[in-house]
Amino acid sequence: MESPARRPRLAVIVANGITGDSRVQKTAVAAARDGWDVTLIGRSDTKRVQRSKMGPIDVVRVPVDADYLRSVNAHKPHPLRAAVTQFRLHDQAALKRYRAAYRAWDRAKSAETAWSGTPRRTSLKVLLRARRAVHRLRVRAFQWEQRRRPKTPQPVGAWHRDWPQVVDLDLAFGPVIEELRPDVIHANDATMMVTAARSAARLRARGHRCVWLYDAHEYIKGVEWPNPRQAAALPALEADFIRRADAVVTVSTQMAELLKADHRLGKLPLVVGNSPVREVIGSGKSRASVREACNLGPDVPLMVYSGWIGPERGVDAVIDGLPELPGFHLALVVGRTTPLLEELLARAVALGVRDRIHLVPYVAQHEVADYLSSADLGLTPFRRVPNCEVSLPTKVSEYLQAGLPLVTSDVKVIKAYVEEHRLGEVFTWDDPRTFAGAASRAMEDRVQLAANITEEVRTDLSWERQSARLLELYRELSGKTPPGPRPELSWTVQETPGDVRVPTASGEGGTMSWRRLGSTRVKLGLGPANYAGQGAAYAQAITRLNPDVSVEVVMNKRPESFDYPADVYVDATRLTELDVQLEQVQRVVGRYTHLLVDAFMPVFGLLNGDSVAGDLPALKKAGIKVGLLAHGSDIRDPEKHLERHEFSLFRDAPKGIAPKLQAKARRNRRIAEDSGLPLFVTTPDLLDDLPTATWTPLVVDVAAWATDAPVMERKRPIVMHAPSKRWTKGTDRVMPVLTELHDKGLIDFRLAEGIPWAEMRDLVKECDLVLDQFTTGSYGTFAVEAMAAGKPVVGYISEQVKAATDGALPIVSATPHTLREVLESLVGEREKTARIGRDSVDFAHMYHDGAWTAQVLSGFLK
Repeated sequence: MESPARRPRLAVIVANGITGDSRVQKTAVAAARDGWDVTLIGRSDTKRVQRSKMGPIDVVRVPVDADYLRSVNAHKPHPLRAAVTQFRLHDQAALKRYRAAYRAWDRAKSAETAWSGTPRRTSLKVLLRARRAVHRLRVRAFQWEQRRRPKTPQPVGAWHRDWPQVVDLDLAFGPVIEELRPDVIHANDATMMVTAARSAARLRARGHRCVWLYDAHEYIKGVEWPNPRQAAALPALEADFIRRADAVVTVSTQMAELLKADHRLGKLPLVVGNSPVREVIGSGKSRASVREACNLGPDVPLMVYSGWIGPERGVDAVIDGLPELPGFHLALVVGRTTPLLEELLARAVALGVRDRIHLVPYVAQHEVADYLSSADLGLTPFRRVPNCEVSLPTKVSEYLQAGLPLVTSDVKVIKAYVEEHRLGEVFTWDDPRTFAGAASRAMEDRVQLAANITEEVRTDLSWERQSARLLELYRELSGKTPPGPRPELSWTVQETPGDVRVPTASGEGGTMSWRRLGSTRVKLGLGPANYAGQGAAYAQAITRLNPDVSVEVVMNKRPESFDYPADVYVDATRLTELDVQLEQVQRVVGRYTHLLVDAFMPVFGLLNGDSVAGDLPALKKAGIKVGLLAHGSDIRDPEKHLERHEFSLFRDAPKGIAPKLQAKARRNRRIAEDSGLPLFVTTPDLLDDLPTATWTPLVVDVAAWATDAPVMERKRPIVMHAPSKRWTKGTDRVMPVLTELHDKGLIDFRLAEGIPWAEMRDLVKECDLVLDQFTTGSYGTFAVEAMAAGKPVVGYISEQVKAATDGALPIVSATPHTLREVLESLVGEREKTARIGRDSVDFAHMYHDGAWTAQVLSGFLK
């Protein structure tokens, strides 16, 4: 078969936000490596289409309205009766307005009877009695109708009315897919079946051949759905559409057999287990370990449960069994705190084992196996419900690739697999004592059980092996063969900005502004550090891209601080005063829905201590969703930084600073780990210190720094270095080289110290090259501003920071030892150097104009 002129197109669609869904991400990467033109389409947390990239993969997140859902909910089961009983009173809000209007009228007319003449008074009294009777009748009729409406509406037998959200998904996703014109649509889960079927059919009707496959992640009929209408709709939807699919894929042989029997399929669905990528395990790219996250030594017995915690997952049996396992610790790898998790932790407190349970956050999907590998045992304590009985879940593959023996409940498929390969111990799912016995035996036999995790087991449970079947299916269904693979595409490719820009009224930089706290769905507090005005910059970017958010920026200000923009300035010298503290409580509680706390500072003054940790219980009780934002020295560990970087800034730090910062960083990391809150960092190097955080890049006014001034056209290029503190930038280490090159006439070196920030922009625009730092391995606000001005930037950049931008960062890396060679090369190859400057402008727009930062934060702002 001849290869087509273009790469065949694949649309991988899923009804969630993509982030955290390892199967859909790995599917997209596997297909792209095979040579497909891949678009990964998921749901946006905002009202805007969000676009990004994963190497050659286009990532699109689509906003989903609830128009069809509202139309279904507006439908009344007895429309004629409701027209009488609820005439012009559609809901409780309408009733409230009606009653308010009536009370206002009643007060006015009853008062009028006192000062009216006899004829008028008599008519008013008749009118009042009549209107009061009508009012009572309407209110009682409304309440009577409401009592007859079931609190939980029962299924009506039509999936599109029982679960109309699926139709809203189709209305949002369908046009995007059809504009793409894919050759294959890969629909993940039942919620995407309608969209895939309709889009493929509509494309075929237009003459474009498109096939689709259904990837059944769960046994729909066996899931204990929380909503009866959902429980009725999704199995009915699956039954309606599964036979229309060109192929069906699922995660286990047992589930494939059930689907074939349930729906009388002519062919057994293809089994593609959701397994880790073997190639990246042990590559050293993982920054974290679950044992370190728990702050436990190597000899402490550590069990781990990784993944979603629902009632069917059986974690309660593990906690109930912990009292029988003295010395054993349990790590729960969880994405967020839920009511069920809080209930389980309260149970642990009552049992006296809470101190041995550790909540640790998720890591990137390609890091999971390495992350878990420092534990001793992996747990799958599932209850014996149908959906759990028939699959080999992802966590089993992840545990085994991590080298962990299993302790599993007696659910059918996992039990059979563990016993067949002698990979662990089995317990009775609802008996905590049998769990404790199984865990004890597994720990005693851990070495032998781990040895049974053979090369054959690991290879079979690898995504490379599993996805090969899927790639063959794509070719078979579409009749298309990609023109050539892309083996250079890394399995660990990072999501990076796509075509995202902050919309502005004009192309020029201007005064910073944002939507002040008001009547929006999300009311965000941001502060109180506001270092370098980043709180204000974040606020501007977020509110420009998300109309549902308004922001209040708070800054604790000292007399010597810069006047960065903010809504509220708090006198930092008065944080110990009770009236100031209570003022902050009143300002936050009851006004904010979300709070992004930067630098781990307390938000209620020093009312509850000198860090945010003391304020968290009150914020939680107030129902405020809290995230933590780290900037640098608040989280950077001096000891570890010295180990990682030969020219670490802490080698030249003034006496006493490093120990002080060490204590602060340790305290703040402990707060981050114990709180279980969403974590964010402003620079990518901080992921070394807070590996479970998300990078939300620094934001600058890119337009304000733009200049048409040419670069590298002078005989002696102007080279600028502007340290705020010499020891933080490595200035004294590079000064000899710079002085020598200046004296030789190769460069015109200018050291900008003590320059007012208002004058710094003009100095940057005038120069040809900017030297940033040579001590941290990363880059900060000044480097971004220089890139926005089109200036090539030189500084020390670590491999981890380069990887965070998928190699796109244009800063030229140099150390004090290599700076002379680097500068001579940049001066000698002027056109290449000027091109670096042009690339720098593009990079500043792509990562630092605020659009990407706002998009990354959109998940937190749900």
